[in-house]
Amino acid sequence: MSFQNRGLSDAVLHGVQSMGFVEPTPIQERCIPVILEGKDVIGSAQTGTGKTAAFALPILTLLQSRQREAPRCLVLEPTRELALQVEEAFQYHGRFTELEAGVFYGGVGYDRQKKLLDFGIDIIIATPGRLLDLHQQGVLRLDSIKILVLDEVDRMLDMGFLPDVRKIVELCPKERQTLLFSATIPPEIEGFCSWVLRAPQVIDIGIRRAAAETVTHAFYPVAAAQKFDLLVQLLEQTHFESVIVFTRTKQAADQISDRLKALKHSVTVLHSDRSQRDRIAALEGFKSGKYEVLVATDIAARGLDIAGVSHVINYDIPLHPEDYVHRIGRTGRAEQAGDAFTLVTAEELKAMKDIEQFINQKVRRIKLEGFPYVYTALFDEDKVPSKPPRGHRTSRGYSFGYRK
Repeated sequence: MSFQNRGLSDAVLHGVQSMGFVEPTPIQERCIPVILEGKDVIGSAQTGTGKTAAFALPILTLLQSRQREAPRCLVLEPTRELALQVEEAFQYHGRFTELEAGVFYGGVGYDRQKKLLDFGIDIIIATPGRLLDLHQQGVLRLDSIKILVLDEVDRMLDMGFLPDVRKIVELCPKERQTLLFSATIPPEIEGFCSWVLRAPQVIDIGIRRAAAETVTHAFYPVAAAQKFDLLVQLLEQTHFESVIVFTRTKQAADQISDRLKALKHSVTVLHSDRSQRDRIAALEGFKSGKYEVLVATDIAARGLDIAGVSHVINYDIPLHPEDYVHRIGRTGRAEQAGDAFTLVTAEELKAMKDIEQFINQKVRRIKLEGFPYVYTALFDEDKVPSKPPRGHRTSRGYSFGYRK
């Protein structure tokens, strides 16, 4: 299978080929022809499956040529980072077209974004809050929208954005093509789908319920009071290229980052309370290797394209089992091996069992060799072997055992 003979315009096909893409992913293979036919779509697919290109390529083909009068496509994203990433994808895929895309998000000034609108763009990629702000200021109208994309809708639900999304939908023409993408379709979204879509074609690639085969993952039982000490020991005894440490809260991310910096680790932090400039600097610094450790909330668990992450450490076990798969999926990408460690306290036993039920797999328990553990009831739950982490520093170099 290839992108040839898929109905894509020559300019879009040239853009795809120039990026080195040869074969469409399953979500791309199924979405592209349906979108090109002008049908509404409900797409259910995980991040990392090529979902953005699945709608960007046919949209660029449908819009074809530049029209400065008014925007014709609107893509809604739940976070600034995802909006920037999707805008970048449109720019790359559409580099040989005349189409112009612009990104709009909060946390920055309005001047540059208003200039973009004055210049005239074909495709708007935006977060809900900033889009409504611009509309209320009278500088943006949506009555020219022909294609509406609602991306990561389950995230929008979790973040409380659906009321704003409803307002935005009502500002768009009723006669339009609507594309809705969501990793999962919970009951709260089903009613919204029936309201916003017309006879949609459902394309379900399936929920990933297991880690990629390139990822080795394990639970590390520990008493709550020793969590940070165990994190430090894992970092010091593990050979890693770069590592993401996930926390549940913004406050915990800041605290862990500060404590690791005090221990001379090269650390940056990413969460929704940081300014947009700081968030971009954190991501770029982590991607470039300036920082070896990124401490983040689940804002970094989905969608963000961060290559070369050798390890993920869940300092706090995620609230939802599916987020475990998303988090550890930040490593082991592009066929590279990766490791994921999850620190688990007795209070998190139920969440640990929920994850195992979700992925239909018993995750091995490990005690870090040489760590001065205090007793926790989790040690009685299974016989927990003592092993160094994969990539453990030894006097002979690095030990890369303990893979399945």
